[in-house]
Amino acid sequence: MRLALFDLDNTLLAGDSDHLWGDFICQRGLVDAAEYQARNDAFYADYCAGKLDVVAYQNFSQAILGRTEPAQLDAWHRDFMREVIEPIILAKGEALLEEHRRAGDKLVIITATNRFVTAPIARRLGVDTLIATECGMAAGRYTGQITGIPCYQEGKVVRLKQWLEETGLGLEDSYFYSDSRNDLPLLETVAHPVAVDPDEVLRATATERGWPVISLR
Repeated sequence: MRLALFDLDNTLLAGDSDHLWGDFICQRGLVDAAEYQARNDAFYADYCAGKLDVVAYQNFSQAILGRTEPAQLDAWHRDFMREVIEPIILAKGEALLEEHRRAGDKLVIITATNRFVTAPIARRLGVDTLIATECGMAAGRYTGQITGIPCYQEGKVVRLKQWLEETGLGLEDSYFYSDSRNDLPLLETVAHPVAVDPDEVLRATATERGWPVISLR
């Protein structure tokens, strides 16, 4: 079975769900907005520059999960989906997913954003398999800290290879769609790398290597 792998943020979505979740909890008054916004923006700038300390960021962004009841988190996330995510789901992204679905390909979303934020988005997009940065859990609650290998940069390749070993699938004739320089390690691993509305570094790399460059905007 051929794999069609998709980054999520700024690829299938016209925005970054991780950063937007931070904006959402600031706007709701769930954190100290001024302090949180400044740190959230600084982490996002580091991400865009390809120099994010992903563990520090994830522990920062997951802290609210550890101090909040799961039912309350789910309620907030439903509002987040309706108010923030639905408006940025790209119709051309959904069409591309459907194209691969009809071809019989196995659809996978693989994202650095944590599973709490992204699992409902993957379900909304009709993608059953999600490889994401994981949230620590204990006794049915979030710990507020990252667990496992972050699904970021080279970590995406490691996490994908772990999943391939578990499933027995392979990367023959595989596709990966991404917007970000941070995904160059995985783009270099698949058979068909595709740059989607890419940042400057990825656009230059794709042009140099003859990779397709497309827009879903």
